[in-house]
Amino acid sequence: MQLIRQFELKSEEMYKMAGKIRGFFHAYIGQEAIAAGCMTATSPDDPFITAYRDHGLALAKGVSANACMAELYGKATGCSKGKGGSMHFFSLEHKFFGGHGIVGAQIGTGAGLAFAEKYRGTQNVVLCYFGDGAARQGMLHETFNLAMLWKLPVIFICENNNYAMGTSISRTSNVIDIYKLADAYDMPADKVDGMNPESVHDSVARAVKRAKEGDGPTLLEMKTYRYKGHSVSDPQKYRSKEEVDEYKDQDPIIKVANTILENAFATKEDLQAIDQKILAIVDESVRFAEESPWPADDELLKDVYIDQHYPFITD
Repeated sequence: MQLIRQFELKSEEMYKMAGKIRGFFHAYIGQEAIAAGCMTATSPDDPFITAYRDHGLALAKGVSANACMAELYGKATGCSKGKGGSMHFFSLEHKFFGGHGIVGAQIGTGAGLAFAEKYRGTQNVVLCYFGDGAARQGMLHETFNLAMLWKLPVIFICENNNYAMGTSISRTSNVIDIYKLADAYDMPADKVDGMNPESVHDSVARAVKRAKEGDGPTLLEMKTYRYKGHSVSDPQKYRSKEEVDEYKDQDPIIKVANTILENAFATKEDLQAIDQKILAIVDESVRFAEESPWPADDELLKDVYIDQHYPFITD
């Protein structure tokens, strides 16, 4: 969680330095408990797929800070070879399938990944993340219908941070409890405290067990909050400073640190040592990105199409 937080803070700093990071940039700050809780409840072979607020989940999945920062810089050593930027992180090695810029498009693709896992007879479970704004897309309903019909091993996770860009849920739908959307498809669903990694772990572990037993998908609405704007250029005029401060009192990293200290799992000095190690990793990622080469000109049209079977779905 601290690695995600410090990476995002440093990335935002480098974004604001002219010419370092370009394009859109959506920080995961405040939502780290979701990434942490999901990782402890899944295995490395379980594919993750998400929207464009993807840095935190990529780091949690094991993509190195170096590869992530280089991708933000648009360098050839990035996790998408410098071609994707902030919104399109990808790593086949770590079973991280994006990073998608089209709102809600990853929901259908996530079900497709789950179909591939079921077709191949694996025990892998797909975690498909989307925001509260994407929950209003027609893709969600078509996907939910087929996922339940075919009992696909997929967990749909709505990271509900209260705002679709700058629009609150109450202004876009009569149904403000997103987990209730699953009722129309007889899909199990639950509302989860997304600011608490233990709650996230427990809910995801139950959904993973269900999927592995062949009972199909689950919808989990993770109630969370982003401390930054929708993107780095967002002035955030749609919410008050008091609202943001109220949620900062629920900072998941501070809560976890307190739990660790109260239960004597580690000392204050131990946590400080971890923090220093993480700061060094983040600083190294900036150095790595700065010194990495730009993609070669002949890379422009590569990876657009592929002539062979996709390695993920072949034996």
